[in-house]
Amino acid sequence: MARGGQMTRWARRVGYVALLGLAAAGTYAGWAYANGNFHTVVEGELYRSATLPSEQLRDLIASRGIRTIINLRGPSEDASWYREEAKIAEEHGVRLIDLTWSARYELTDEQVATYLATLADVPRPILMHCRSGVDRTGLASAIYLAAVKKADEFTAEAQLSVLFGHISLPFLPFYAMDETFERLEPSLGYPDS
Repeated sequence: MARGGQMTRWARRVGYVALLGLAAAGTYAGWAYANGNFHTVVEGELYRSATLPSEQLRDLIASRGIRTIINLRGPSEDASWYREEAKIAEEHGVRLIDLTWSARYELTDEQVATYLATLADVPRPILMHCRSGVDRTGLASAIYLAAVKKADEFTAEAQLSVLFGHISLPFLPFYAMDETFERLEPSLGYPDS
């Protein structure tokens, strides 16, 4: 009977630790979301975020000298956030580029090629965003670090991590971003992955 009691206490402790971990992750995610999930990828060159409220977008353009916005959600003329973003970009002389990516599907080779060609052609600093600044933005940041900055694999892949809200589990629909990066690794200079 003592062994059964020890197992029950052990299971309860594991449950408490798991709940604390989930609470901490939820608190961090809430904080990141409230702050637009804004992060520096390469200082003075590339920043990542969620779709930002107007004032926060204006502030970032001014404080970071943003010259290009890459919207990974695609053009959305019917959405107020998109019309406002386009208006702010025009007011500040910022180039707005729309790429239509889905977090639920792997990128095609054509989408990757278009993205890389875009990066070669735009003025910096760049602000890149998707809806939450987690999955699509994570993949775009990882590709940027690998292809443009020639970062090591760990540094690039860290952009697709829980630090930014991305959860890499194969049964989640957003795992398509991880699968895309894995497929691209040999062409990004990581042949032994």
